[in-house]
Amino acid sequence: MITGRVLVAHASKHGSTREVAERVAEVMRGAGLAVDVMPAADVGHLRGYDTIVLGGALYTGRLLKDARRFLVRHRDALSVRSVAVFAMGPKSLEPSEVAGSRAQLDRALAKTPEIEPASVAIFGGVINPDKLRFPFNRMPASDARDWHAIEAWASEIAARIPVAAA
Repeated sequence: MITGRVLVAHASKHGSTREVAERVAEVMRGAGLAVDVMPAADVGHLRGYDTIVLGGALYTGRLLKDARRFLVRHRDALSVRSVAVFAMGPKSLEPSEVAGSRAQLDRALAKTPEIEPASVAIFGGVINPDKLRFPFNRMPASDARDWHAIEAWASEIAARIPVAAA
């Protein structure tokens, strides 16, 4: 039975991925969907959800551990549901940086080949030196998130999901 229920799970180290997950959920709710948002590490099961959106940050060339564990722990359930994945990573939206982040995400997804995301997106990351340890706290602050692109991606996914009849 299709219920139109969506889970947006996120793996965020400093909060920017969580903020994007919340915006994705907001857009999907605006499309009439029932959406829950929670940290990937806190998800015990996927019962009751037809669509799963997983967001994770990329650090030092890898998808955050909580996102990788989510994929492995729920691989059977994810293999029979609609899945969309986004990653936060590049410090700019230069094509070469986005491509590098996409390659990192693709490597992580390749470890669970039974999961075939219907949509995969790379969004720009955030560097907040105040939240980072040496030597990363010496990097200049930046926020490469394109909120219009994030909202458009969420709208595209929401449009593919039937809304449950009340």
